[in-house]
Amino acid sequence: MKKLLVCLAALVMLLSVCGMAMAQDTLVIYSARNERLNNIVIPAFEEATGIKVEVVTGSTGEINQRVKAEVESGNVTGDIHWAADETMLDANRDLFEVYVSTENDALYPEFQNDGTNVFNNAYAEPNVMIVNTDMLKEMGIEVNSYADLTQPQLKGKIISADPANSSSAFQCLIGMLYGMGDGDPMSDKAWAFIDEFLVNLDGKIASSSSQVYNGVANGEYAVGLSYEDPCVELEATHEHPVKVVYATEGVIFPGESVQIIKGAPHMEAAQKFVDFVLSEESQKAVAAELNLRPLRTGVPTNAKMIPTEEITLFPTYSAKYIAEMKPTIVATYLDHIEMTLE
Repeated sequence: MKKLLVCLAALVMLLSVCGMAMAQDTLVIYSARNERLNNIVIPAFEEATGIKVEVVTGSTGEINQRVKAEVESGNVTGDIHWAADETMLDANRDLFEVYVSTENDALYPEFQNDGTNVFNNAYAEPNVMIVNTDMLKEMGIEVNSYADLTQPQLKGKIISADPANSSSAFQCLIGMLYGMGDGDPMSDKAWAFIDEFLVNLDGKIASSSSQVYNGVANGEYAVGLSYEDPCVELEATHEHPVKVVYATEGVIFPGESVQIIKGAPHMEAAQKFVDFVLSEESQKAVAAELNLRPLRTGVPTNAKMIPTEEITLFPTYSAKYIAEMKPTIVATYLDHIEMTLE
């Protein structure tokens, strides 16, 4: 009987160990990232680690709501939150685990995790303007800067998504505030420019990010405020009279991050995924195929993109500050929208 009990105990322990091993051979990712990015990184991760990945896709808002519901209920089934960045997620940082990747030291210093952050930066997409060169030529004007957006010929010919609901539009708003506020996004000078811009925007608010760059490509609008990846791709096809413009005043360079969900059931696998996303292998593969700027040093962008060194960045830009100020910035923007309608 004693031998039987010992054998049963050993069997239970063996099954428990096997169960733990099997559990770490699985990873659940909630992703709002570009499908092409998912298709490059996730299969390569599975091949490199032997870990099977289940991907649940949705909008950033849908992903955030799902993670919030799981963490608050204590019934967490997801491991990785792959969407947005610190400026968009800071208010919900308690939903994620602090983790410093083994690849952290290889990142650009300004994007490294200081040991307390739940956000691990992987890629960057500066805010851009996409212009219809044929339309600008007909108008007899150029657009190279934020200041150029207030030219009277452009009234009703500019399109942007809503900064209160769109991450790309919010980043464009922040770029204009820094650029026209001499590095101070909350200065009176910055918001005075926004008033002029809103008059020229003339209520042309897109319901989606794709409506912005496609509207410019199709000749509905002369200028769109957008994000880099799709705009570079449109220009590279040479099928539309479009050009990507990086404002001469400067652009912001927010890091798109990857987060581990608090209480992730496959914690070890989740940490391995973060490490893989920041690895040289993965960063090179993404940079070669997509119009994303890797944040690992020594990894070049693809030939369709201008080198990062040729883009003017704002030395005073702080993702932490913008994350903390986001509710105030959005509220101030909405107030200025109302003022321009009066």
